[in-house]
Amino acid sequence: QVQLGESGGGLVQPGGSLRLSCAASGTIFSPNKMGWYRQAPGKERELVAGITSGGIRSYANSAKGRFTISRDNAKNTVLLQMNSLKPEDTAVYYCNFYALGYNYWGQGTQVTVSS
Repeated sequence: QVQLGESGGGLVQPGGSLRLSCAASGTIFSPNKMGWYRQAPGKERELVAGITSGGIRSYANSAKGRFTISRDNAKNTVLLQMNSLKPEDTAVYYCNFYALGYNYWGQGTQVTVSS
């Protein structure tokens, strides 16, 4: 089992920045992939960014150039730095851990971009 603890959401004005943090604990298998998904009201959950334990990154088109994902394998943490935030980035953001065919999810953290 893997437990995920998230932090860093909140309210920010358009053009502002937020950093989301997620720490994984429990039985951590490698290789693995950690990432962030988001779900806006009335929409399906979508991938925002992911990073493998080997450091390979992937981003949704909407995140490219604005968001940066990074991780610390020693601490089993993943960070999502979000810059130039837009109102359409408003959603609940979920941390994800994937290994050996299993997905684990955090409880979600609200990000609201509004003036």
